[in-house]
Amino acid sequence: MAKPYYEFFCPVKIIAGHAALEHIPFELTTLGAKRPLIITDKGVRANHLLAPIEAAFASTDIEIGFIFDDVPPDSSLETVRAVAAAHRANQCDAIIAVGGGSVIDTSKAANILVSEGGDDLLKYSGAHNLPRPLKPLFVVPTTSGTGSEVTMVAVVSDNQRNVKIPFTSYYLMPHAAILDPRMTQTLPLHITAMTAMDAMTHAIEAYTCMAANPVSDAYATAAIQKISNNLFQVLKQPDHAQARLELAQASTMAGIAFSNSMVGAVHSLGHALGAVAHLPHGLCMNLFLPYVLEYNREVNGDRIADLLLPLAGADIYAQTPVNQRAEKMIATLYNIRDHLYNLTGLPRSLSETAKVSRQQLDEVAEKALNDGSIIYNPKEATLNDLKTILEKAW
Repeated sequence: MAKPYYEFFCPVKIIAGHAALEHIPFELTTLGAKRPLIITDKGVRANHLLAPIEAAFASTDIEIGFIFDDVPPDSSLETVRAVAAAHRANQCDAIIAVGGGSVIDTSKAANILVSEGGDDLLKYSGAHNLPRPLKPLFVVPTTSGTGSEVTMVAVVSDNQRNVKIPFTSYYLMPHAAILDPRMTQTLPLHITAMTAMDAMTHAIEAYTCMAANPVSDAYATAAIQKISNNLFQVLKQPDHAQARLELAQASTMAGIAFSNSMVGAVHSLGHALGAVAHLPHGLCMNLFLPYVLEYNREVNGDRIADLLLPLAGADIYAQTPVNQRAEKMIATLYNIRDHLYNLTGLPRSLSETAKVSRQQLDEVAEKALNDGSIIYNPKEATLNDLKTILEKAW
């Protein structure tokens, strides 16, 4: 049954396939852009991932104005200002982001400065403080996890105050997301696993949390099925182009889903743990996902049960009695985590990370309780509830 009221919005053009990169020059031309700035990081450039993009421009009238490859793993206001300065100095008129979450967030934030002028990024922080559309922004993800290529959010660190500054606006959504399996084929296996579980969590929380709607449900369930069917194929055969493409599409679909239906306590705990212990976001998602689903099961067990079908397949779904499907779905997630641990060493518990102390758990719980994602969790959580989940995850 449809909700009495919901909204769904995704204006990002998706260009996907085994020659998707070659379409970038034409897409820029349609937006009147002739001199793009490429924003990336040292790792992407060292792995020669820019080569096919540069080759795509070789026989066109469009010229790459500049390549900025100095984006750190955790971007900052200083980096964003440096990117904007490079954009202006080289008379660029568009941005192509090639990288993971930090590169994409940097590109979105830099696009604010080059479109609006000035260097005061902070006056646009918060929600919906951009007055008009920005310059063309294309995103080429090099990981399959964040979904940032289809979201209206960017987060940038203010190193002076040691806080993360969020920016939210429909105008931050890229004009196009380009999904090409060549961009993820060199991704190490543990990062492939970690980012896939980030996307899996986006999809599962999008489906099981309070703002789910029929359209986001379709994207979420399709994403879960693609990850379940292709992740272990990629880990067994890292250069499997079709399976890599399926994971990239799943990440984007999960991003579209959670942009429209939000996430819950897994993300609240993950954001908090990331802030306290500086662990990668995808790792945090992998740690907390089954424990939060167990916590929520008494209020949304039917929704969790639905996901056994895309996660485990039709045979297991049909063989499992209706009243056991939620439990079986969570058990399947535990099995996936064990398998990932055996293949890539991806930690399954806080103690296995070797970077978290028990003394930090109270601080993680307090930060999680104040995280915005907790609002959409289907079961209300107290501080003690969150501490209990953390103990189980230990």
